Amino acid sequence: MKTVKVTYTTKAEFADQNQVNIRQVMADLQKLNHPGINYNACLLADGKTFIHTAFFNSEDDNKILFELPSFKYFQEELKASGPEMPPKQELLSLVGSSCNIFNS
Repeated sequence: MKTVKVTYTTKAEFADQNQVNIRQVMADLQKLNHPGINYNACLLADGKTFIHTAFFNSEDDNKILFELPSFKYFQEELKASGPEMPPKQELLSLVGSSCNIFNS
């Protein structure tokens, strides 16, 4: 399993559009209903700092997200917006969960 956390801060004027782009990615992932991807995005109280947490059952599951057209669009838009703090990726090790992330 691979677990990734990404944190970044958008400019205030781009935060709403970023949320629209994230919701499109999530809608596409829900339609795809791929069992090896558990992806979440949250917004901090400042209204412009985002934290994404992704759990991938395998490296192939990670590739599925990165090949998704809505995810590519989300990334392009975010980069073009000139974020205040660019995305910082951290690899995490899952210690425990309140739910079974993957049925394996």
